Amino acid sequence: MGGFFDAPAKQAELERTEKLISEPGFWDDQEQAQKVVQQRSRIERALKQQQGFETGVSDAEVLLEFAVEDADSAKELQTLIARLGKEVDAAEIESLLSGETDINNAICSIQAGAGGTDAQDFAQMLLRMYLRWCEKRGFKAEILDEQSGSEAGIKSATFRVEGDYAYGLLAAEAGVHRLVRISPFNSGGSRETSFASMFVSPEIDENIEVDIQDKDLRVDTYRSTGAGGQHVNTTDSAVRITHIPTGIVVTCQNQRSQIQNRAVAMQVLRSKLYELELEKRREGAAELEATKQDISFGSQIRNYVLHPYRLVKDTRTKYERTDIDNVLDGDIDDFIKEVLVLKKGSASSA
Repeated sequence: MGGFFDAPAKQAELERTEKLISEPGFWDDQEQAQKVVQQRSRIERALKQQQGFETGVSDAEVLLEFAVEDADSAKELQTLIARLGKEVDAAEIESLLSGETDINNAICSIQAGAGGTDAQDFAQMLLRMYLRWCEKRGFKAEILDEQSGSEAGIKSATFRVEGDYAYGLLAAEAGVHRLVRISPFNSGGSRETSFASMFVSPEIDENIEVDIQDKDLRVDTYRSTGAGGQHVNTTDSAVRITHIPTGIVVTCQNQRSQIQNRAVAMQVLRSKLYELELEKRREGAAELEATKQDISFGSQIRNYVLHPYRLVKDTRTKYERTDIDNVLDGDIDDFIKEVLVLKKGSASSA
């Protein structure tokens, strides 16, 4: 079975990284050492994945011989082909990711926009969609902060996603999302349009320096109000940190103590400031400001229409689907893939 890379070349690359790691003084430069270790991890994972594909194809060939006369073998073959198909699709998507931080964990923030209660309900729908996507992919998701809506849904939520290429994949979802439906909160049964945004930044480790001055921070504490049961402290343990020069605000309330909430909030802030700097480098200050549009009409990356017809359409790629329930249940890999293919093509032609 053909893979997404040259396996012998990857094996040689792995041997080179192993040799580097075994050299005396390798850990003297911690930052460079971490990059090499991460590179080795990615190569090992790719080789293991390729081996799994080859084993799967070999198993399929054996099952095919028996499937003609054995119904159980035929059924097992269908299951194997379906699983391999999903794994190959996932690997193909990951092959489109080559950015420095694409493999990192992700810090995601969802914010309700224009649309009142409908927007807050939509924000909660998006949160559920991404949490279900994480579950389907085997990623670990942890909600760091959640602000409930005044009547329903959420005003905002911040969550961390742990898994290989979490940032590279979820970065394709960053932007404004638009929902059109008959409002369940309007007694007149009118059609309403609401908006919510998704912002994504890579989680960065301690080896990456981000200059944060204490004088640039305003730290506020308050009583936790979100869901959390016995783990939410009744004291003023929640933490809100404002980075005054950029206006970035991060909050955390789901840890057990104020110290833990502050530590997590600082980690989120570091990631967001790092992402801000990356954006400036990639696109320039003018283009960066252009991406900071109002969470309202005209700025959306994707439309979710429940009435008068049912359709999900990405405005960037024009890719669309009518099975909106499956999409809202986390089946969004094909939307992500289309965006990554578009970005890859744009980068190649630049």
